[in-house]
Amino acid sequence: MKIAHLFSGGVDSSVALALLKKAGHRVVAIYLKIWNENEAQNFGECAWETDLDFVEKTCEKLKIPLRVFSLQKEYYEKVVAEMIAELAAGRTPNPDIWCNSRIKFAAAAEKIFAEFPEIEKISTGHYAKILEKNGTFFLQSARDRKKDQSYFLSRLSQKNLSKICFPIGDFEKSEIRKTAEKWNLPAAKRPDSQGICFLGKFKFRDFVRNYLGEKPGKIIEFETGKILGNHAGFWFFTIGQRGGLGLSGGPFFVVGKNPAKNEIIVSRENPEKIGKKTFEISEILFPSGEISDGKYFLKIRHGPDFLTGKVKFLKKNAAQISLDKKIRGLAAGQSAVIFDAEKCVRASGFIR
Repeated sequence: MKIAHLFSGGVDSSVALALLKKAGHRVVAIYLKIWNENEAQNFGECAWETDLDFVEKTCEKLKIPLRVFSLQKEYYEKVVAEMIAELAAGRTPNPDIWCNSRIKFAAAAEKIFAEFPEIEKISTGHYAKILEKNGTFFLQSARDRKKDQSYFLSRLSQKNLSKICFPIGDFEKSEIRKTAEKWNLPAAKRPDSQGICFLGKFKFRDFVRNYLGEKPGKIIEFETGKILGNHAGFWFFTIGQRGGLGLSGGPFFVVGKNPAKNEIIVSRENPEKIGKKTFEISEILFPSGEISDGKYFLKIRHGPDFLTGKVKFLKKNAAQISLDKKIRGLAAGQSAVIFDAEKCVRASGFIR
């Protein structure tokens, strides 16, 4: 099979690439350059240059051809600009979900299939799996639940899923590290990236400050209305956040934001008192066909644990979700993902 591998230079994508080569597939590696050098200088070190160095060394070792695709304009318009607009409106976007659905498996895929019409699949080093049942493709959680990235891939369409493969979906992270060391891959001991999609070491706060600046405001206690302190701008905080508030006598949690007054609302209360059980989602995508009302597994953020609750679909592509227990950290703009009993993604929407 002829496969195009989206290669970031990390240990996961390196092992995925090597697995494809060892399985006998004809592979071409694609590095996506999405960041403008001049803007990157605002954050210090240019992480993409280090990534590309690892990409080149690995491709040379494995004797795999490499192409570099520049998608700076597409990434800025479809991810960065919309993320900044959402933050300025007081919402909590997830740029990694947009990067996957709008860049890697949309803009990049379009260029790949146009330039390499013989390509049959696009692969990445994501921890996830693709299942096919009677001609329908399903995105399923990875074997390693701590590393599972199905949440970040939840906005992929049936068309996307039919053209994707995830070589490391059945591996534990520890196995990936051992395999990379065994095969002496350049990224074997490279730390995992913790940054925004493809932005590597850039700190999120610095990234936001570059576009929205700082605007001093008040930190208000939810129960009393007292002013507890000051902050540099509501866009630096998200609902459920615990650290970075600079307050004594805590722990405090961010439980609300007032964009009009540039205020952050905090509370010492535990999730059972300040959390929510019921909320609505909109802009629902059904990647593998529509589903009916019922009880499902859910995630409202990346992590190994699933929530459980009832889903009732409403008009205008919306649904009401009633969780079995209260949770904190529900924020407008977040993605809520619905899974079936086999841990396959069945629907994805945005919290209102």
